[in-house]
Amino acid sequence: MGSGHTHPAPSAPPRVRRILVVTVVPLFVATVLAAALLWPRGGSPQTDGGADVPRHSGTVTRVVSEPCPSVPSVPEGTPRVGDGRCGTVDVRVDDGPTAGQQVRTPVPDGPGAPRVEVGDEVILVELADPTDPTTSNWNIAEHQRGTPMVWLAVIFAAAIVAFGRWRGLAALAGLAASFAILLTFVLPGISAGRSPLLVAVVGAALIMFVVLYLTHGVTAQTSVAVLGTLGSLVLTGVLATVATAATHLTGFGSEDATTLSMFQGDVDLHGLLLAGIIIGSLGVLDDVTVTQAATVTELANANPGLTRLQLYRAATRVGRAHIASTVNTIVLAYAGASLPLLLLLTADSRPIGQILTSEFLAQEIVRSAVATLGLIAAVPLTTGLAAVVTAAGRTAATASTDAPAPRPQPDRSEALAALSSPRTTGSDEPDRTRTAPPSQATDRWPKSNRSTDTAW
Repeated sequence: MGSGHTHPAPSAPPRVRRILVVTVVPLFVATVLAAALLWPRGGSPQTDGGADVPRHSGTVTRVVSEPCPSVPSVPEGTPRVGDGRCGTVDVRVDDGPTAGQQVRTPVPDGPGAPRVEVGDEVILVELADPTDPTTSNWNIAEHQRGTPMVWLAVIFAAAIVAFGRWRGLAALAGLAASFAILLTFVLPGISAGRSPLLVAVVGAALIMFVVLYLTHGVTAQTSVAVLGTLGSLVLTGVLATVATAATHLTGFGSEDATTLSMFQGDVDLHGLLLAGIIIGSLGVLDDVTVTQAATVTELANANPGLTRLQLYRAATRVGRAHIASTVNTIVLAYAGASLPLLLLLTADSRPIGQILTSEFLAQEIVRSAVATLGLIAAVPLTTGLAAVVTAAGRTAATASTDAPAPRPQPDRSEALAALSSPRTTGSDEPDRTRTAPPSQATDRWPKSNRSTDTAW
């Protein structure tokens, strides 16, 4: 969540704080009220996902490989279903009513089947025999990944706290709050039939308020980042609506969306596409807005003489460099998540124009373009707000403390006396201490305990 900026920002004057409170508090109240109205009640609707297959944890104790039986020859060009692994696996059940029992399963085979060895922790599924319900067949579904994922989470949290200290701990709390809002409001709300776009906008705003203020504190700088993020989110939503309508996207551009429509036919997949753009843009937007607000504050602290326009121009140059790298980050993130799709496209014999305008690829292009446009708009919006607030907060202090003191005027008679006094003593060296009256001679040099730094 944004860059860590531990330098405390100067307190904004009461007038600026009142303006920010009058602007931000009604937006927060409206977000909370909208979330209360859209909050799913009565639980998520039940879907026909098939029978609940019992799953148990187990540990592999023995693996026996056997030669696979010969099969009739298949026509050339027929894709292979598995890799020809045959044999049995003995597994000790670790939980449930059959804990401690040794069961025998076939060696997993087929596309994506796990490769097991002695000592591996696996997940077993128990399937009742349709011909004899009193007997069960056991199969290995996948590896058990709980322990390595827990260790990875511990290392992840420890690294963030060790580097960010209290700010890192606040960032972890913000991350937990984001997941809580997604799991308790956004996803159940969409599953309950609410408008995916409306739920995503309200959920993103709620995440923004909680995470930004929890991570960066309740300050004028954070309030500027909140306003910049909210304005950019609204613009992103408008652009996404226009772009998806202009390109006639339906939301059925992925296999996951098609599968979801089979289990929950009342879900608006077009709205779900817009909701995904909003949620995906939020993570990058708050990074840019927080960084721009902090950049303006740090520039004002480093050079109090900068005007609002100079602050805006200097911080915008930083924003341009940030955007240039972030655009590449967005594209590479989408490309990395869609590598199987991109590999599939390379084997497509259609012209490149037809491939780029197909539903599943046009959807990703629109998603990346809209997110980037919203990101670009966030820089001038947040930077302008931050420059206005920072300069306004500095005006009162500058007027009272930074005004230079009037320069003292020298006494004319003392100056004439200094010019007419003897310039030398009896020795060869000039007596510079007697070129002025004694009171002035002792005041020519600063005392040892006086600072020669310019007072600001």
